[in-house]
Amino acid sequence: MANGFIDKARITCRAGNGGNGAVAFHREKYIAAGGPDGGDGGDGGSIILKVDDNMSTLMDFRYKRKYVAANGVDGQGGRKSGKDGQSLTIRVPRGTLVRDAETGEIIKDMSDDQPYVLCKGGRGGWGNQHFATPTRQVPRFAKAGLPGESHDVVLELKLLADVGLVGFPNVGKSTLLSVTSNARPKIANYHFTTLYPNLGVIYVDEGVSFVMADIPGIIEGAAEGAGLGHDFLRHIDRCRLLIHVVDVSGSEGRDPVADFDAICAELHDYSVDLSNRPMIVAANKCDLLPPDSDNLERLRSHVEALGCKLYEISAGTTQGVKTLMRVVAEELRTLPPVTIYEPDYVEPLPPTGTSDELEIDHLGSTWVISGVWLERLVSNINFDDYESRNYFDLQLRKCGLFTRLEEMGIQDGDTVSIYDLEFEYQR
Repeated sequence: MANGFIDKARITCRAGNGGNGAVAFHREKYIAAGGPDGGDGGDGGSIILKVDDNMSTLMDFRYKRKYVAANGVDGQGGRKSGKDGQSLTIRVPRGTLVRDAETGEIIKDMSDDQPYVLCKGGRGGWGNQHFATPTRQVPRFAKAGLPGESHDVVLELKLLADVGLVGFPNVGKSTLLSVTSNARPKIANYHFTTLYPNLGVIYVDEGVSFVMADIPGIIEGAAEGAGLGHDFLRHIDRCRLLIHVVDVSGSEGRDPVADFDAICAELHDYSVDLSNRPMIVAANKCDLLPPDSDNLERLRSHVEALGCKLYEISAGTTQGVKTLMRVVAEELRTLPPVTIYEPDYVEPLPPTGTSDELEIDHLGSTWVISGVWLERLVSNINFDDYESRNYFDLQLRKCGLFTRLEEMGIQDGDTVSIYDLEFEYQR
């Protein structure tokens, strides 16, 4: 793999914590005992992913692996709310898959222009101004901010291309890309001249164009990691159509039919879906074909028997290249769009503990409850959803919280305060 091309990286992301609410009371001349005026804490900053079309690799993540957003600022007296923490935007190349580092499940396919919130910042805590009631006029408590979400993810770049070039090293894939687009891949007469994928836009006619990807040549055993194929086969996963470039000249003493079958076998070993992708065979280097050679006819009979179309080209002289590109463009009209991977990651529910692990403060008619697992539980509950609220109530009952509160003397109508949630207790 070339040093300048990185297509896989693992990073750790952590959103900012919410600021704490303030405990404060209004004080000014001639007002000896003003009411509570503690401000709310600011929300923590989020971690946001955004596509950047100026990026073509994950090189930026080679040396920086940890990304942390800013915390929210604590509230102040005078009803002054703390400032929200600044969100952190991480830019990635288009076509980057975001996977959970532990399970490998897809969280998001960064193939569109919509930003994605990977880690949500923690909500700021309420100041004591929110807890004043006719019977509790001097609340001396406020709520702490909630922690921000954190996630270890693997970024995996899968190029977005309509057409992928496959074949053995030195069969002319890079030359074909260079004569059909403005891409300028390295070209030389030796194996593995191409060390990293190249993209080129092919303009066939006005309003007719497609993107073509050239990857390093595949050799036997590529699906198991031989050569460079294992590292880069992922970049043709999305391709709608494959062009299988075969050297029919036999210039290196190879048999084109055997080469064709070997590459097809490697594609099958890597991915059955990829091996079933529509394929056009480009019989390259026809200008170097010896007059007495039957390579071309044997290859044509073989691939047509398998249902593939074969076109004679010479990338070096551009013979047949325009015809091939027009055929490819026509073929793409009937094929489905570039694959966009659907997320299959499900956020695990936070573990619940017991009421013994919770801290309960009895402040007049208010019961303030806190705890590590309870904090995580609250941050994952959507209180606007009926089923989510029922799930939250069930977890509180299962852990024995309500039983413990009753043992401590809670009365109907008392206020139960759990982080961002406050409700009236009823048996």
